[in-house]
Amino acid sequence: MAAAAAPRRDVQGPREESPPERKVYMDYNATTPLEPEVIQAITEAMWEAWGNPSSSYPAGRKAKEIINTARESLAKMIGGNPPDIIFTSGGTESNNLVIHSMVRHFRESQMAKEDGVEPLGNGAKPHFVTCTVEHDSIRLPLEHLKEDGVATVTFVPVSKVSGQAEVDDVLAAVQPTTCLVTIMLANNETGVIMHVPEISQRIKALNSRRVALGLPRILVHTDAAQALGKRRVDVEDLGVDFLTIAGHKFYGPRIGALYVRGLGELTPLHPMLFGGGQERDFRPGTENTPMIAGLGKAAELVSKNCEAYEAHMREVRDYLEARLQAEFGQKRIHLNSQFPGTERLSNTCNVSIRGPQLQGRLVLAQCRTLLASVGAACHSDLGDRPSPVLLSSGVPFDVARNALRLSVGRSTTKAEVDLVVEDLKQAVARLEGSA
Repeated sequence: MAAAAAPRRDVQGPREESPPERKVYMDYNATTPLEPEVIQAITEAMWEAWGNPSSSYPAGRKAKEIINTARESLAKMIGGNPPDIIFTSGGTESNNLVIHSMVRHFRESQMAKEDGVEPLGNGAKPHFVTCTVEHDSIRLPLEHLKEDGVATVTFVPVSKVSGQAEVDDVLAAVQPTTCLVTIMLANNETGVIMHVPEISQRIKALNSRRVALGLPRILVHTDAAQALGKRRVDVEDLGVDFLTIAGHKFYGPRIGALYVRGLGELTPLHPMLFGGGQERDFRPGTENTPMIAGLGKAAELVSKNCEAYEAHMREVRDYLEARLQAEFGQKRIHLNSQFPGTERLSNTCNVSIRGPQLQGRLVLAQCRTLLASVGAACHSDLGDRPSPVLLSSGVPFDVARNALRLSVGRSTTKAEVDLVVEDLKQAVARLEGSA
């Protein structure tokens, strides 16, 4: 049989394109795709619940019913009560809302001597305690308040041994004017789990003494955006007063929510916006029913399947780290997210391949299969400067500069890990001039 003729190269016609190379996404800490069930929930809400949720006709009542069901699903996911959930545009708004509320509450409580709190003197400013590896939606609002002379802030360094904000260091930062301690539940670059339950317990014990001294009660907030969907999160275990939720981190839409313990009764919340009274006046604006429906469905899936998600991601992540060490050698691979005795997220591998020409951005630019990042998406403007999170966590400068943040997802397979490791090998070879 004659050999098949080669494709004819017609100068005037379109060129035949080679099939696209397969891509493997490993940036699930940046964002996640929507689960099919979430897309279905959003679509159905668009068709069936298009009415204004404040209206009494069927489409409005349907919208209100969907919103209430979603609120219940979110509350179940975090072990809270539905009335304590407020829908927001995302994690950034939730974080800013907490900080804004605490500034206002501090001022009002000092002026009114509420709950027996004595004034701290004219000109007293609210004081915040946080740590050096927080998301920008915590760090930047606090820095702005400090620059504007509205508040004082202590940024507690994380331990270079554990990668965590140590409980004693957080407590040592407390001042008479401290109104909020905000420590993330899990870091978005290293995956390190923080000591939030222990911090909450210590603050609660401290509050009983502070009240007796006429000092303001300290509230505790955690940004749980990165942890949700990767491990069980329970507000009773954590003991927090506020908890931030971001849907797009657990296969939901890009909206969010805020948990407030005993909203408006035990824990104060002051709106940043004023309008039609939705969300009990705490977050007015006509509700985005389809996205709320999707968020509720995503939360429902987490409640049902979290243990299975976590186990799968840990197995694939551990396989990834073993394959990297096997292919490149343990001396050449530095696992930036591994700290002895420290728990981390099941899906996160922050790794550096040692070598003077192997800066993370250069390696990713050479990759043809891998889709990943060098760190947090909000730090994408750093150029070749190393991640401040890694430097704060004790990773040496030259190692941190080579960092790749590889985060696996619910559907990532070991076969895809093999493709990624081979892709990285070829990228390194090209950069070192041996390919």
